[in-house]
Formats: sequence, structure tokens, C-alpha cells
Amino acid sequence: MALPSTFLTVFFFLCLYIHLTLANPGSTGITRHYKFNIWMQNVTRLCQTKSIITVNGMFPGPRIVAREGDRLVIKVVNHVPNNISIHWHGIRQLRSGWADGPAYITQCPIQTGQSYVYNFTIIGQTGTLWYHAHVSWIRSTLYGPIVTLPRRNTSYPFVKPYKEWWKTDTEAVINQAIQTGAGPNNSDAYTINGLPGPLYNNCSSPLETFRLKVKPGKTYLLRFINAALNDELFFKITNHTFTIVDADASYVKPFKTDTIYITPGQTTNVLLKTKNLTSNYKFIMAARPYSTNAAGTFDNTTVAGVLEYYTGDDMSSTNTSITGLPLPLLPAINATSYVANWTNKFRSLGGLKFPVNVPQNVQNRYYFAVGLGTDPCPINQTCQGPNGTKFAASVNNISFTLPTTALLQARYFGKSNGVFTTDFPTTPLNPFNYTGTPPNNTMVLHATKVVVLPYNTTVELVLQGTSIFGFENHPLHLHGFNFYVVGQGTGNFNSATDPANFNLVDPVERNTVGVPSGGWVAVRFRADNPGVWFMHCHIEIHLSWGLRMAWAVMDGKLPNQKLPPPPSDLPKC
Repeated sequence: MALPSTFLTVFFFLCLYIHLTLANPGSTGITRHYKFNIWMQNVTRLCQTKSIITVNGMFPGPRIVAREGDRLVIKVVNHVPNNISIHWHGIRQLRSGWADGPAYITQCPIQTGQSYVYNFTIIGQTGTLWYHAHVSWIRSTLYGPIVTLPRRNTSYPFVKPYKEWWKTDTEAVINQAIQTGAGPNNSDAYTINGLPGPLYNNCSSPLETFRLKVKPGKTYLLRFINAALNDELFFKITNHTFTIVDADASYVKPFKTDTIYITPGQTTNVLLKTKNLTSNYKFIMAARPYSTNAAGTFDNTTVAGVLEYYTGDDMSSTNTSITGLPLPLLPAINATSYVANWTNKFRSLGGLKFPVNVPQNVQNRYYFAVGLGTDPCPINQTCQGPNGTKFAASVNNISFTLPTTALLQARYFGKSNGVFTTDFPTTPLNPFNYTGTPPNNTMVLHATKVVVLPYNTTVELVLQGTSIFGFENHPLHLHGFNFYVVGQGTGNFNSATDPANFNLVDPVERNTVGVPSGGWVAVRFRADNPGVWFMHCHIEIHLSWGLRMAWAVMDGKLPNQKLPPPPSDLPKC
């Protein structure tokens, strides 16, 4: 059984604000301790029960709440047969690379019966981030939110919300499709807050429809996280609009929209201003995927929930019927133009309090072609990929092979021989018309190669989509850094003309960006964080097929520019 694929989990944060006010009376950061017990938990969805891997038996996992400047000490104890590691998605991990979490990149996984303490400080980040398992496909069920509030005695740069809610989307398609080389199996359904809603008639009822209860004339802060394995998503509430105020825990110039688009790995905070209604009304909320690859498989269904207005003090549900309520009109499944227009609206907030430090001068330039490819079918095996091959994926035709020793440990202790090489190509090995007719030979190379960057140097990276086996939007996530999205376009990147149109004034700052379907995106960042940092597609099947690579940033000269020694409990391979 595949688990339902999308969870929009909602929490009410008023008690946490009270708790944080009592716990943090000063202006400096404090240390917050958490314990994560990783164990199996039975969960029932769509009338079937499955044992899944969870944090503390919760699905989704417990929320982490902190203020900017706080130190987090999180002990993870593994009680399940699987190896475990946890990535704190979007946390910069400045000089704390040992806590970043991706298995065989910054640490060996935590084995059964073992534990590891993740120790890091939240520096210069306010907003919504998240954590998830970073080994195999375990993140389909092991994930949760990280809510970072402003420092004490500071505030949001937008209207104070009446209350806060947290929403998360996730897909739990666990079948990896690695053995046969085909695409992944589709999930059974999407859900909202674990509830499939009224559109899945085979196993749903009014009690299985999620309801978000609000009061008229109030402003709510909604925190979205797309933790999907393989789906980008549109989300909309009938006859309502949102104000976007944040992307990947970085403030943006506010803009209004009636539809939210979000890729796997991305987060965003939005304000929802409820209508001034004088009686109880209900409106449908709905989400469905975005996909441009006609050759691929995906869960082409729509999940629905209900936004319920309450004008009095009693917010208990009495009438659960949604008969006659219109569904919101979502963009078409392949609405590439809508996605392009959406992403172009994002601009950093800027100003004295939130400066935009986009590199103006570039010292290192890279051009990475990202997309699908093939591997030959092993002898005595039947493969279901293109023309009897197995699907693969690559960056500059290199399909990244995970080592058996963590890259950061190998580099720190000077034992990289036989583990990785430092000759990752700066441009594609075999140039072709990336958005035109694909080459006849689609086979990829397999290797463990990294790019080495001198400390504090500047980087411009152009990520080029390809047409091999169809155009797709690839959400690329960079660990250890935020980057500025300075440009994007359709077709092939033109190094002679396209840079003239780069936004070097107020580009959006992110940690995950979608490489446009049939196009390119350019980002810039400063290599000011020593360590080894993973970069990969956040569509899990593409990550499994090899669409990933790593950056090794050298130490600086000063003590505060060097990576400290590893903790004593760092897991062994």
C-alpha cells in the first residue's frame, strides 16, 4: 500500500507564543533541547493500516520552535531497523556542518540502537523551515516543521497576524522503482491534515475532510512547507486571496495572489485576510500537482478541504455537508506560464534591516545541465525504462554515486583517496542543444566528484534544464547556503546576452529553486561556510537516480573561518 501522498497539517500557535514569551525573557538566544525517538507507528489512511517510521510516534513529527539566535540541541535515538539521518532543511549550519544530516555526505547514518546529538545555532534566519530524514526515502513519513520566530523585542516586517497556523504538504510514495528502472508508482491519494477529503469516493466520508476554522475580518499567518517526494503543487481557496511575505525563511516584497505554487523542499509564509461575513460560511480549499512531462507518471488527483467561518464563540462543527460548494479553479496541470510568472514575482524585501548582499563580482562560474538519462539494463534482468534501459539522472552527465564513507569526514581527516575526486566538470561534458532534439546517446557516467571552492569566494551557477525524456521542472536544493536567484529564462542560456537582464538589486533569496521546464535559472552565492555541502534535486526519484553533487568549501585563514572538529558521538560507517 502506498500512503496518501499529501498532508496539509495545521497547528494553532497561540500557546507556543505564550510559552516562548515565558521561556525567553531576554534579548539573546537560549539553548533549546529536544529528544527525537525514531520508532515505528501504525497509521491508518484510506481504510488501510501501515507501520511507518516516525519521530516520537507522531506523523507528521513534532514541531521545533525557536527564535533567531537560539541554539538547538536535538538528540536522535534510532529504535528502528533502518539507518537514520536527519537534515534540518534550510538551516545555514554556519561552521556546524557536522549537524547538516545527509547520509554519507556530512555523516554516516545512525544505526539501529545508536544515537547522535545534532547541535547547531540559528543565525540570521526567521521564518519557516523544516526537518526530514535524509537517507533512502524515509522522509516520506519522517518530517516536521521548524518555526523560527524573530528575536525578542523585534517583529515581523508586515501586519501582525491575529493567529498563526502551520500547513505542510507531503507525498508518501515509498516504492523507489529502482529495481526495474521505471518511474515511481503513483500514490493512492493526497490528503489535507491526513484526511483524503470528499473527492476520494472509495474510502472517504464527511469525517475524513479537513476543516480550517476562522473568524471573519481577521488576518492569519499560514506557514506552507512542501515536503512532497515527487510533486510540485498548486493550492487555492475559493474566493480568497493570499499575501506572500516570505520564501524559504527570507522576507520578500509582499504581493497578492489567489493561487500558491510551491515545489518540493520550498517553504513560504502567507497572510490570509478573512472576509467580513455576518453568518457562518464555508469555502473549499484544494490542491493538485503541476507536471509538464507527458511521459512521466504522477498522481493526477485533487484533494479538497473546507475553510469554515464562525461568527460566534462556538467553533464546533455541526453541518459537515459540502454539497453545492464550488471547487476553486486551479491552473492547468501543465501551466508552465503561470509558474514562470509566479516565480518572477518574488523579490527580496531589502532595506537597512534586511540587506540584499547579492555578489556583484563573480570569481567562479559554473554551467550545470540537469536532467534525465539512462543506464544499461543489467544482465539477466528485465528493465522498464526507455527502450529496455533503466532511468538515470545527472548533473553535467555525472550521476553522483554515494560513497560508503561520509565525504565531510574523509575530507576533514585527509582520507579522500578512493572516496571522491575533485574534478567535477564546470560545464557539460557533452554539449548539445539542451532544449532541442536530445542526443542519441543518453547514457550517464557514474562517479563521486565534488567541486572545491576557496573560502569566501563568489559563485555564479547557471542550472540548465534539458529535453531528454521530456521537459521537467527540477527543484534544486543547496545545503549550507542561501543563494540569490538573479535570472531565469526559457530555452538555452545565452552567456553573451542573458546576464544583461540579471536582477542584481533585489533578487529573491532561497535555498531551493525550480529549474524551469525547458529553461534555465541563474543563482549567486558566497562560499562563506567551510565544509562539504550537498546539492540535489528535491524530487526524490531524480535524487535516487543520481541528480545530485557536492561542493567542498575550504577553510579560511582565521579561526572563525574554519570547520571545528567533529563531535565525539559522530556516527561511524
